[in-house]
Amino acid sequence: MANKVFDWLMPRLAGHLLFLPTLLAAGVLLLCKGGRRGRVFVLCLALAIGVADGVVTNTIKKLVARPRPCIALADARVLIGCSDSGSMPSAHAANWFAATMVGFVFYRRSWRGMLPAAATIAFSRVYNGVHYPSDVVAGAMVGAGSAVAVVWWANALWGLIGRKWFPLWWQRLPSLVEGRETRKPTPDTSATGQATLDAHWLRLGYVLIVALLLFRLGYLASGAIQLSKDEAYQWLWSKHLALSYYSKPPGIALIQFGGTSLWGDTQFGVRFFSPVFAALLSFVLLRFLARETGARLGFLVLLIVNCVPLLGVGAILMTIDPPLVLCWTLAMIAGWRAVQPAGTTKHWLLAGVATGLGFLSKYSALYLLVCWALFFVLWPPARVQLKRPGPYLALLIVALSTLPVILWNSQHGWITVQHVSENAALGGTWRPTLRYVWEFLGAEAGLLNPVFFAGALWAMAAFWPRRQQNPLWLYLFCLGAPVFLGHLAWSFHSRIQPNWIAPAVLPMFCLMALYWETRWREGVRAVKGWLAAGVVLGLVALVVMHESNLIGKLAGRPLPAGVDPLRRVRAWKQTSAVVAQARQKLLQEGKPTFIIADHYGMSGEFSFYLPEAKASLGTGEPLVCCQTTLEPENQLYFWPEYQYRGRRRGQNAIYVTESEPDQPVKGWVWNWLMGREIGYAEVPPPTPPPVLIRQEFESVTDLGVHEVKLGDRVFRRVQLFACRNLR
Repeated sequence: MANKVFDWLMPRLAGHLLFLPTLLAAGVLLLCKGGRRGRVFVLCLALAIGVADGVVTNTIKKLVARPRPCIALADARVLIGCSDSGSMPSAHAANWFAATMVGFVFYRRSWRGMLPAAATIAFSRVYNGVHYPSDVVAGAMVGAGSAVAVVWWANALWGLIGRKWFPLWWQRLPSLVEGRETRKPTPDTSATGQATLDAHWLRLGYVLIVALLLFRLGYLASGAIQLSKDEAYQWLWSKHLALSYYSKPPGIALIQFGGTSLWGDTQFGVRFFSPVFAALLSFVLLRFLARETGARLGFLVLLIVNCVPLLGVGAILMTIDPPLVLCWTLAMIAGWRAVQPAGTTKHWLLAGVATGLGFLSKYSALYLLVCWALFFVLWPPARVQLKRPGPYLALLIVALSTLPVILWNSQHGWITVQHVSENAALGGTWRPTLRYVWEFLGAEAGLLNPVFFAGALWAMAAFWPRRQQNPLWLYLFCLGAPVFLGHLAWSFHSRIQPNWIAPAVLPMFCLMALYWETRWREGVRAVKGWLAAGVVLGLVALVVMHESNLIGKLAGRPLPAGVDPLRRVRAWKQTSAVVAQARQKLLQEGKPTFIIADHYGMSGEFSFYLPEAKASLGTGEPLVCCQTTLEPENQLYFWPEYQYRGRRRGQNAIYVTESEPDQPVKGWVWNWLMGREIGYAEVPPPTPPPVLIRQEFESVTDLGVHEVKLGDRVFRRVQLFACRNLR
């Protein structure tokens, strides 16, 4: 059966660079021009493939654990890269047959093109040597069955809740599958009719919030990704509760303490409150916009913010930004109520509490004071509030919230002030440069969704002539623009981290939605197309950021490990196992052996993923420490049990340092897209141990560089040293 034509064609069916753009274009076209049937089809297709691939196929792969022929058979004829994931069933076959079945349900004639395409893709998996015939048969059955189940359940659920929660919409579309729409009723423009329609949009927003919360909790429970360095490091903080910490206020430690108290010292426990905060944030934002502008716009903003990669990551990872963004939004909403003519002291107190809690999460919450001051300058009617006690009571609450941080710093040499000033490069010489400006704008465009980022910038500029007629627009501008524009200005001086503007995103996007909805009502019909493009692009980006291995399935080859968006949250268990194995060998010499990491983040990772290290916490002698420094560089410096020099004399240690994984050279993107060989930067040679480590131990032996791989990709390189007899 093998022939030159198939040898050329079949590997290309494994994935192609045009597949993703074609998918995006088709999604936008169906959303814009496909009517309700097209939009329902896109939703059911996404759900069916998600269930078939992400749930059913992956579960069966893990249960069956069948090795692929390219691994199990020495004489297998392999034409493409071989994955180490299970062979039974084929995910490619499952996805294509799921798409074929959903297409057949909604567009009967689509099988004429989809079925041959699905069968050809399934055959190519066998021809390429990465699956057995039984794998693709099972995959086809799983995909088609999952699609039928998803569509049936979706239709049944719509029949159940549609009649009760969305009666107006249900009357027009009583069945998702049959798709027979009744004649559009005459719009009810009365107050009662508008209230009913607003209730529909509000309920739809609630459904979206609950669905996303359940999905995110399920994603965390699946263990698909591991902890990042910051998460693991701050998990250590939750074991040492204090008034403040070296680089951050106490909020993140308290949040992680709460999550792990509920769910144990697990990845789920560490991250539990991230999706909870995201759900609460979505709820208050939806209610705020529904009250001020209408529930329909509130739902659209909710949809938009959930298609923003930066906010999507914040709904999964437990860093200091999720609680900050939540508190900023609560303060924004309470502040808007407070500056109204009917505003009360209660609203100012709520704004003060939210700002104070935000400060206890991240210091940049104090930007809120600047934002409100700007609004008072630009909107004279709000200044009447300055004659009342509310604003000053709010300031008092914020001042009281800073006391834990001030007290801790007064006892630790004001180290946080020094750290923050170094982060902002305040001591650097002013040499204006565009290098960091383009870097900052490019990063924000990618992380905030290019379509919505451009729309927000346009709205911030274009709304200005209308500012006096729209106080809410001006308020949102004042709550977001100063943060974004301030960091943009500072990027002429030094590098800006993309997440530093996180609290400004929601006010900016609310302003964007208000502005462009007005332009839509004024006749700018292109708004709908750009909205659809932004939603589709954002959803695809978020799917990839949740499971970057999908890029390999779509494009036919995985991303280089060095640029994989999930590299920071992968392979830490495997890295910890490498370190544990080296420690076990050194333990055989008969002396207690601990681990020294060259970075505080790795100290957190090894402490979390090594069971014996996790058990040692709280004993006064942690198994994992961080390299000794002469000056404080992280929180571990302030904990006596981590100062191993005076407490572990005579013991041995494994010293661990990390080097970069394979980094593709300039121009790799085009070569990767075209299926050509990618060039990689030269792997740096092994480095000698630091002078301080050599001084601390009687002897230090290089154990070499160890590559930590997932499949064929090197995700991490660690160099290990056996350190004997701590002086």
